[in-house]
Amino acid sequence: MPFPYHLRRLLLGCAFGFVALPVAAGDAVSPKGVVELFTSQGCSSCPPADAALKSLIDEGQVVALAYHVDYWNYLGWADTLASKENTARQYAYARMLGRSGVYTPQVIVNGRAHLNGADLPGIRGKVAVLDKAGRGMTVPVTATRRGEEIDIRVGAGTGKANVVVAYFSYQQQVKVEKGENGGKTISYLHSVNDLQTIGMWDGKPASFVLPATMLDKTRNDGCAVLLQRMKDGETPGPIIGATTLASETAESTTADVGAN
Repeated sequence: MPFPYHLRRLLLGCAFGFVALPVAAGDAVSPKGVVELFTSQGCSSCPPADAALKSLIDEGQVVALAYHVDYWNYLGWADTLASKENTARQYAYARMLGRSGVYTPQVIVNGRAHLNGADLPGIRGKVAVLDKAGRGMTVPVTATRRGEEIDIRVGAGTGKANVVVAYFSYQQQVKVEKGENGGKTISYLHSVNDLQTIGMWDGKPASFVLPATMLDKTRNDGCAVLLQRMKDGETPGPIIGATTLASETAESTTADVGAN
C-alpha cells in the first residue's frame, strides 16, 4: 500500500519545527493554528468531520488532532480510540467557553473558539480570522529528535503557559461493528493516545527535553507540542504556539516505501 503523501510531507519537515511545510534549515515556520476535533466512532454525524480533519492534515497549514470521546459508547459500540481523558478535555473547554454541554463533532480552534467539526470552510475561515487578529501561533515552538532525546524549544513572548505534549497515532482503520456507524470501516488520523503537561513557560525562551522512547511506544507515531495558556491553573485556554514531530518508526516506514 503506498505511503500517504501527506505523511511524507510531514516527515520531511520534522527537523525544522512545524512539520507539514517545506522550509529551509534554520528557517522554522509556525502553523497557522491548532484544530482539535472531538469525535466518536459511535456518532453518525462524525465521519464527515473525520474526513474534514484529513483535508486539513493534507493541506499542512495547521496542527490537527482528533480526540475520541467515550460518552456515545452507550449506543452499542465502544469507541476503540476513546478515553475518559479526551472527554474531560472537551468538558474543560466547554467550561472555558461558558457552554453548558458538549457535542460531536466539535472542533476547537486555537483553544479559543468552537465550530461544527464537519464545517471545513468555517474552520479554515476561523483559523484565518484568528491568525489575522494576532490570536494565532504568536510564539515559535520547535521539536527535534536528537538521538535518545526530544529537544523542545519555545521562543520569547508574554505571559505564562503550559507546555503540553499530545501523543497520537498517525492513521488507524477501524471496522465499526455496532451502533450508528455499524458496518462501516472508517479511517482515523492523528488520534490522541495521551496528553501530558511537561513544564511551564514564563515568556522567556526555554528548552525542554523528553526521552525519545515516548515516540517508540505502541500507537505513538508522532506528537504535537502545544503552548497553552490555562485558566485557574487547570482549564485549557488559548493556544499560542505549536509544532509536530514524527517518530523514527514512521520515518523508517517512509524510507522503506520510497525505496520500492
